[in-house]
Amino acid sequence: MMGHHFGVPFHEELQKRIIRTALSRITEAEKSGDIYLFPMTWAEARLEGKEIEKKLGIAP
Repeated sequence: MMGHHFGVPFHEELQKRIIRTALSRITEAEKSGDIYLFPMTWAEARLEGKEIEKKLGIAP
């Protein structure tokens, strides 16, 4: 688990997707400074994260 730098805490699948996407941009970016918009908003990720926390029994 890596936490907020790579997605919400405990959302391992999303964290892996973010890291893989970031690494793929090294070879797929067309020019320096290209901006890639990840296809998920922080709000969507946080909602999924809250569900994961509930399932783990650690939700406040």
